Amino acid sequence: MKKLRIVYMGTPDFAVPSLKILVENNYDIAAVITAPDKPKGRGQKLSQSPVKEYAESAGLKIMQPTNLKDSDFQSELASLQANLQIVVAFRMLPEAVWNMPEIGTFNLHASLLPQYRGAAPIHWAVMNGEAETGLTTFFLKHEIDTGSIILQEKETITKTDTTGELYGRLMEKGAQLVLKTVKAIENEDYKLTAQDENQTLKHAPKLFKENTELEWNEPAEKLYNYIRGLNPFPTAWAILNDKKYKIHQSSIVDPNTEGEIGKIITDHKSYLHVQCNPGILALEVIQPEGKKRMAVADFFRGNDI
Repeated sequence: MKKLRIVYMGTPDFAVPSLKILVENNYDIAAVITAPDKPKGRGQKLSQSPVKEYAESAGLKIMQPTNLKDSDFQSELASLQANLQIVVAFRMLPEAVWNMPEIGTFNLHASLLPQYRGAAPIHWAVMNGEAETGLTTFFLKHEIDTGSIILQEKETITKTDTTGELYGRLMEKGAQLVLKTVKAIENEDYKLTAQDENQTLKHAPKLFKENTELEWNEPAEKLYNYIRGLNPFPTAWAILNDKKYKIHQSSIVDPNTEGEIGKIITDHKSYLHVQCNPGILALEVIQPEGKKRMAVADFFRGNDI
């Protein structure tokens, strides 16, 4: 068995279970690297990352560099003499950092690589109506999300799953895969697999205002998938009668009906449907700009379209 000394890197809640499971299995965590504290809320009070909160509660050494290329940070990192680094939902690492440990640095990515490389793999898998996704552990190299695969685990996506629901399942399943990967490395019992580039690749770019807008000239089924894929964050949005609304929840009334694209069909009391191309989409939970989210029936009690 190879004795491991680990540096763990992560920031959001997605990275907490993977760190927790390593601590609970008595692995030697030399340090935890996470994002610096940030001002948050109206009072701009400094807020700690979820990973830092857990690391503090577990009594772990914490490092919060603002610049990963800083020579002082890299010297301190080298002085820890870790032989393995693990990255879960952290930022891009310079080569001097990911190439530092003897064994290397592995990353947990929330897709079945090489599919859905990029910043938002969970969102895009749901947005594209996939029936399956998963998790991959792989060793880092120069190009993002392209290193040799250590292990993979599949996960079914149902037709009603939101990104939030899938995120929760992958977060817990990811911790198990990280532990399984660490044990394989510890026992020197794993086989690396090169990523198969000879297939049509789907990507998972960052989400911005431009790629979260609903266009009514798309099929109702595609828009339904976008809405659940952008739920709970950053949320799909659309223009209805020249006003902007966030769309939190929807359902498909009919996937095939054709008609005037973008036409609003409503009784102004209980339902709000939109003609797509093809299909009719029922908007169920919406949020007018500057107001709270609400069910359509509640919206019509004091508003109209």
